Amino acid sequence: MFALPNSWVWDFWLADDGEQYHLFFLFASKALKDPNARHFRAGIGHAVSSDLTNWTQVSDALVHGDRPAFDDLATWTGCVVRHPDGTWFMFYTGATLSESGSNLQRVGYATSPDLHTWTKNGTRAVAEADDRWYEQPDGGWHDWAFRDPWVLPDPDGDGWHMLVTARGNTGPVDDRGVVGHAWSPDLRTWEVRPPLSEVGQGFGQLEVMNDVEIDGERFLLFSCLGADTSDARRATGTPGGTWAARAQTPVGPYDIAGATLISPPGLYVGRLIQLRDTGEWKFLAFVNEDADGAFGGTIIDPLPVRLVDGQITVG
Repeated sequence: MFALPNSWVWDFWLADDGEQYHLFFLFASKALKDPNARHFRAGIGHAVSSDLTNWTQVSDALVHGDRPAFDDLATWTGCVVRHPDGTWFMFYTGATLSESGSNLQRVGYATSPDLHTWTKNGTRAVAEADDRWYEQPDGGWHDWAFRDPWVLPDPDGDGWHMLVTARGNTGPVDDRGVVGHAWSPDLRTWEVRPPLSEVGQGFGQLEVMNDVEIDGERFLLFSCLGADTSDARRATGTPGGTWAARAQTPVGPYDIAGATLISPPGLYVGRLIQLRDTGEWKFLAFVNEDADGAFGGTIIDPLPVRLVDGQITVG
């Protein structure tokens, strides 16, 4: 388990440099007392491990910028990819507040030669919600969603794709969750494009997406709490957590409506990682609710993953 004595940790992402696994995670001081206050105080921490179980904390990666930067409130969830020239790119969510108090989320990036020292790409975002396709501030939610970037190379070698937690601008507010999309030729300049999925799939938001292929079966993983699903899905009594939707390619189409819940109770933001030595797949997540129903704020030890009848099974 990864835990900090004086801070909560929650959303996280991973990078593998060939020798160590790097864990980047959101953290906020427990001096806040109320774990719900952590979101507006989040920074990005960093730890390393050789086995995904025993972690050593190292210097923090990023903190929020100064006004009027796009990340002047907090730095939120992201991902790490490596450019062909060897440079590591961390794409992350920058949060700020609008004049009306809405939480505005946009995507920026920082670069590093070694995964330890990070330099932000200025104070402006490189991608944000375009009102031609995406919900805008005061659209019915408390936030303006364009966050949790997941960046991957195009399957046919045509640049890079960014999958983003976003909401469409039509339909019931609780059923607008879509796979937001942007494209780049070089990781540095980005063009926001229409979403890769449709509204009306049963989710108010698809958080922290990541794609994975296991034994020839491809899935899009995302997280959504039970309270953030649509009225129809809530009526079934299905709890929230991490979901797996079948995918034809890394950039869709996806069977979002047919997604299945794969995470054990109380866990959130599940990610799959394949061990470089054995090829085994492991599941990591943070503890959103402990046995007493309180916020956990720790990251679990890896759980085994297997395919059963073509479905991801954890534990």
